[in-house]
This record gives sequence, C-alpha cells and structure tokens, in this order.
Amino acid sequence: MALPLYFFVLLINHSASQLRMTTATLTPDRVLPTDLKTVDEFEQWQQQPGNDGNFEFVRGKIIPTSMKQNEIDIADFLVRQFVQTIQFEQNHVLYPELDSYVDNTRKRIPDLSYFTAEQRQAIRRGERVSTLFAIEILSDSESHQDVLDKIQDYFDGGATLVWYVVPLRQKIYVYTSPDESTVFKGQQTISAAPVLPDFQFVAADLFA
Repeated sequence: MALPLYFFVLLINHSASQLRMTTATLTPDRVLPTDLKTVDEFEQWQQQPGNDGNFEFVRGKIIPTSMKQNEIDIADFLVRQFVQTIQFEQNHVLYPELDSYVDNTRKRIPDLSYFTAEQRQAIRRGERVSTLFAIEILSDSESHQDVLDKIQDYFDGGATLVWYVVPLRQKIYVYTSPDESTVFKGQQTISAAPVLPDFQFVAADLFA
C-alpha cells in the first residue's frame, strides 16, 4: 500500500522540528572526534549519550548537517510532486535526510533521497543502501569543493541521478555523472527520467 499524502506533509513538518532540535544541540565549541576511520566506528560513537544530531561521515571527518528552515518550501514542493508519480503508488519514497551509505568510510545524508520498495525491504533486513537519486539544496555555507565531493560520493555509492537546487539563482543542476550536468531554469521542464520518468515539472514552479 502506498503511503498517503498527509504522511509526507507530516514528514516535512517533522523535519523542520528535528532541524530546530539539531541546531540547539550543536554548539560552536563542540569537539568532534578525528580518530574514527570507518562508518562502523562512527555509528558506534554516534550511539553514545550526548552524540545526537545529524552528521555525515566522510573518510574520518564528521560533518554536521541539517536542512535549513528556508529550504522547507522547496522540499515540500518536491515531495508533493513525487506523490503524483507511479513510483509513489508502488511504495517507493522520496524522503528527507536519510542515511545514504557510499562505502565503509563514507555516509552521506542528502536533503532528499529516493529509495525503491526493494531498497526499503533491504533496510528492514538491516542492510545498508545508497540512494539512486539524490537531491541537494545548496546552502550558503557550502563551497564549490563541497558540492563536487557530494556529487562524486553519490555516484560512487550507485546513484544514477543527482540534482543540485540553487535557490538564489533559481536554477537546478542535473547531474547524470560527476562530470556531466545540464542546467534547468525558467519555463524549462525538468524530469528525473530515466529514474523517475513521471517526476517532472516546470523549473520556475519550484521557486514560486
């Protein structure tokens, strides 16, 4: 059974609440360990009391991450578009801030991740999976190198499509490989084909 629309609306609202909690727990003087080598070691550290929060782990580096409140409208629009797709009816999901495992030294948390029903079953079995389609919303704190690193990691993990949304320029960069991208803006129709053929909309509508 596909999840109802209201579930995804609640999901976005929950993300906003989680964001506020995460922001409150991260302090400028918080010291994060630098001696962890693997995702297993990182997740063992994360399970210890006082280590709550959203973190990516990339080759020994712990990176605090969370969606910003001013990104909620974009995420909400994308989720609402997704629930109109055939894939939604087949119990696939487009989910905010889910772990996406690259390898034993890298774990990313895309702003939005697409997971198939089969991948969801694998998660229930305790397997680590990586998103096939990642959507990132560019934040002011991200450098160009940060963007390139994330894109490379998603494709290394098995993604076949990555979108980078740039709100200030009202553009969407569509990557089909780490080195190949197309820019969509204005009245151009953007599509997530071949991953999600019926997930498409006019680019300007995302920023309306």
